[in-house]
Amino acid sequence: MVTLTDSIIEIKETLGKGRGVFASQDFFPCEVIERVPVLVIPQEQYPSLENTIFFHYLFGWKENDFALALGYGSLYNHSFRPNAIYRKREEEGMLEFIALHPILAGEEILINYNGEPSSEDPIWFRVVQ
Repeated sequence: MVTLTDSIIEIKETLGKGRGVFASQDFFPCEVIERVPVLVIPQEQYPSLENTIFFHYLFGWKENDFALALGYGSLYNHSFRPNAIYRKREEEGMLEFIALHPILAGEEILINYNGEPSSEDPIWFRVVQ
């Protein structure tokens, strides 16, 4: 488990998914969980990442670019029934993770990788519930 002093979130191992982000405190709907900077990867550099571990941790970004979230941003697991959403702040070079529903301390914080909480579009791996 990885935690920071007085951290409101922590990283834990989660069955079948590897690491995940968990709440260390309760969150209310619309409350910001984490705000993280990103490293923007220009579209022309994307092909060189396809055979690396980074490929699986990227977010789509503006103008067909990609972004690697810092902080815990790239460690949130996927769910088709998420309890949080991510919001791109492209002009600031940031991502925000925001509670959609009440999240209790100890609960895993999950986002829909498709960007929209209700999207059931297929993703590139088998989903573990």
